[in-house]
Amino acid sequence: MTTWQLKAFSDLSLTQLYDLLALRQNVFVVEQNCPYPDADGDDMNWLHLLGYHADELVAYARIRPGSAEQPARIGRVVVAEHARGQQLGRQLMEESMSLVLNREQCTEIVIGAQLYLLDFYTSLGFISEGDDYLEDGIPHQDMRYRNDR
Repeated sequence: MTTWQLKAFSDLSLTQLYDLLALRQNVFVVEQNCPYPDADGDDMNWLHLLGYHADELVAYARIRPGSAEQPARIGRVVVAEHARGQQLGRQLMEESMSLVLNREQCTEIVIGAQLYLLDFYTSLGFISEGDDYLEDGIPHQDMRYRNDR
C-alpha cells in the first residue's frame, strides 16, 4: 500500500529532500542518460507529493498550484525503477490531479509529457497541445487536462 504525503518545500525534512532529489536524479539523469540540472532552483515554488512503501520513497511529483485564471502544473512525475509495474504512476497522477482539483480553485492542469508516455496521460484525460519539442534532449509534448465541473 502506498502512503501519500503532500508537503511544501519548507516542510520537507532533510531526509525527504535528499530522497526526492536522489530519486529524480536516478531516473531523469542516470537511467534516462540525460545530464541536466534537475535541482533547477524552482522546487521552493512547488508542492511535493511523496509516495511511500513503508519508509521508502517510491513515487514523487511536484505540483504548482493553480487558480481560476491560471492552470496548475504537475511535473517531475517519477516512480522508482524497482517499483514499476504496480500502477504507481497512475496512482501518483490520480492523487496529484485530485489534490489540485479539490484543493485549488482551478479546473485546468498542464504538463510537459515525454512522448513515449502520451498514451498514459491521454488515458487520464489529458489532451495534446502544440508541437513536439526537445527538453534536455528528450522529446516532449505539452498536454492539458480540463475539468468542466
